[in-house]
Amino acid sequence: MASRPGAQTPVPADDKDWTWVLERPCPQCGYDASAIDPQTLPATIGEYAGQWPGILARPGAADRPEPSVWSPTEYGAHVRDVLAMFAERVALILDVEGPTFANFDQDAAAIARQYAAADPSAVGRDIVETAEWTAREFARVEPGDWGRTGTRSDGFVFSVASLGIYCIHELRHHAWDVRG
Repeated sequence: MASRPGAQTPVPADDKDWTWVLERPCPQCGYDASAIDPQTLPATIGEYAGQWPGILARPGAADRPEPSVWSPTEYGAHVRDVLAMFAERVALILDVEGPTFANFDQDAAAIARQYAAADPSAVGRDIVETAEWTAREFARVEPGDWGRTGTRSDGFVFSVASLGIYCIHELRHHAWDVRG
């Protein structure tokens, strides 16, 4: 039985390091990073983000399938926020030499931004708008800048290209999570 937003049990924290998807296919969603050409990132971001308004228009989009699993709306709010994070990070890499990124705590963001109480249709619109911003940031990458790097707070070093390829996995995997 699905549960409604409100007095929710907390979703267990996801403390996995998903950067391995840059080296091998994801067995869950089938994503293969080696198939992504960084030059196509702006269009690919728009393509994957464009799925979310339909996902969030489905009946029950605000319902959790289990008390400890995010609803499609909560996943969508996470996608919106990570898209903003990717836009900020690619801009930082392009504008600053070798930046270190602030930590992004997705679990704290879910609580602070009240993902469980979000309006599904508003989240769908926000995803598309945020994806447009993210795509614009990747579109401004010059051919010689794909290898520029930034370091995540845990020490993982991303190039502009690997950051974008990782971004696509976030979009694809979370759409897989809510496939219905």
